[in-house]
Amino acid sequence: MSAVQGHTHDHGPRPERSVGRLKIALALTAIYMFAEAAGGWMANSLALLADAGHMFTDVAALSLTLFSFWFASRPATEKRTFGYYRAEILAAFVNGVVLVLLSVWVIWEAAFRWWSEPVVNGADVSIVALGGLAVNLIVLKLIHADHDHDLNMHGAWLHVIGDLLGSVAALVSGLLIYKFGWVWADAVTSILISVIIVFGAWRLVSDSINILLEGTPRHIKLKDVEAAIVATAGVTGVHDLHVWTISSGIDALSAHINHNDSVDHTELLATVRTRLHDQFGIDHLTIQIETAGKNDETLYVCESNTNCFEPARRHLG
Repeated sequence: MSAVQGHTHDHGPRPERSVGRLKIALALTAIYMFAEAAGGWMANSLALLADAGHMFTDVAALSLTLFSFWFASRPATEKRTFGYYRAEILAAFVNGVVLVLLSVWVIWEAAFRWWSEPVVNGADVSIVALGGLAVNLIVLKLIHADHDHDLNMHGAWLHVIGDLLGSVAALVSGLLIYKFGWVWADAVTSILISVIIVFGAWRLVSDSINILLEGTPRHIKLKDVEAAIVATAGVTGVHDLHVWTISSGIDALSAHINHNDSVDHTELLATVRTRLHDQFGIDHLTIQIETAGKNDETLYVCESNTNCFEPARRHLG
């Protein structure tokens, strides 16, 4: 006989304030994207056009982020028992890939401009870049609070950081062209900023891939988790230990714990849950107790802010 125990993974709706700030950031970015593209075209500046291109990816990234928040909030189903949390990770992956591809294109274009030395209006470049810098600072302020604990928001934040640095680079190149006539500064600053963006975007892509492949979270060492469990009174060993990330800020663990029956099962599980929460921030636990000398195995499930419970018992004898 088998038994199935369902449990929810509801983390509540995303704060409306965060979503509202994201919408404002999207509107500001979209408006200035057109202004910067027009300014770059008139001033014949690759730095401005590249920054406008980054702003376009910002619009796409922020829109994708908002859509993924809505999609991830959909309830779990029989076929999607964890819901749609991974939608945010897929969006982060797409954001990272787009950033890399766009940066490579800018470097390619800048290399050609290095030799051709086109006519660039330094004064116009500086004025437009200054406006872009102001907009990027406002947008960065709007979304900064959420980027540390949400991979998808971190992707959007990286896009805006890239734009902000691009605006700085365009401003510097415009001033150098206006003051000294150094037209090559337009290409050089474009290349430098693109290289910086690639490094940040590659980290975003690698983190997204690690989550999609259910790898151990970067901030958790599996040996430390195993040591923390084994150090619990009554535990004689642990095996089949797995730690993975469901979505940003939602880590899960499953393990088989060997137990010498010197401590009550409920007490043992409560101790393990508290230790894993305090040391590693893991709340989603599925732990199977295996007691020496007994011919059964008992599965325990622990959820955050709840007691551990025994959903099913499977007899082996």
